[in-house]
Amino acid sequence: MPSPDRRSARRHSARSFAILSLMMLAFAVAACSAASPIFQNVGEDLKGGGTGPGAQPADGRDLGGVPVPGIGTGEDGNGVASLADQKIIKTGEITVEVPDVPSALGRVRAMAVELGGYVGGSQSGTRDESATLTLRIPADRFEDALSRLHQLDGDVVVEATREDDVTTAVVDLEARLANLQASEAQYRTLIAKAVKIEDILAVQVRLDEVRGQIEQLQAQHKELTGLADLSTLTVTLVPSALQQTAGSWDPGKTVSDAFAALVGVAQSVGNGAIWFAIVWLPALIVLGIVLLLVRRLVPGLRNRTGSAPTE
Repeated sequence: MPSPDRRSARRHSARSFAILSLMMLAFAVAACSAASPIFQNVGEDLKGGGTGPGAQPADGRDLGGVPVPGIGTGEDGNGVASLADQKIIKTGEITVEVPDVPSALGRVRAMAVELGGYVGGSQSGTRDESATLTLRIPADRFEDALSRLHQLDGDVVVEATREDDVTTAVVDLEARLANLQASEAQYRTLIAKAVKIEDILAVQVRLDEVRGQIEQLQAQHKELTGLADLSTLTVTLVPSALQQTAGSWDPGKTVSDAFAALVGVAQSVGNGAIWFAIVWLPALIVLGIVLLLVRRLVPGLRNRTGSAPTE
């Protein structure tokens, strides 16, 4: 049986070995943490500001391209956009028969400005011809514009409207933009830390590709939101049947046409006289002289050949 001194010495040796093992393990963990950038960025990644694997951008989207519902997407937890964030493209066409096209044209232009819009394009003719305008009206004033067009001095003969909900497309573009922008931020961080030329060039190529995709999506997003914010309304103004009948006879125009026809006849006669004096008259004179000479010469030849000698 071991003595108490030996048992005490064994316990002291075991305790010393355990303490030494714990110190070596702690030293190894500290060395790994100092050497690996992954461990350095773990805390920042979990807070949303890091750049290492698993980093979460500040808007709540992961870097793998999957948006987190309800955070920075304009959606609620079920993925359905709220009514206030809906993007609807409204378009319409309306044809109004009016007694006075120029007057109605001015009223339509003034109406577009009053509603906060503008005239995107127009095509108009004379008083008795139709006119077409393309109006860009704020989406929330689209119905007001149609109501005011019905109040014009005339009759609405054609009306057609259409609504296209592009909310899903806009939300998808925004999510893709956020993911690409997060990737762009990571590439910029990498290119700032890169040392080798080949690494810098490789990251720069990827950065240029991401920047091109971002610009393309931003253009699509701007176009969609622009069409949703400003509706397009095509207005055609046609003269009424009474105006067309009244404008079918124009004495002044008839007199002008008659003078034009008289001038045309005079020009034709003058051109004929010039051609006759310069071309045909000399030709006729030459032809008459030739015929006269032939007529005088031919009878003498006949008498000379027809007479027989006498004995």
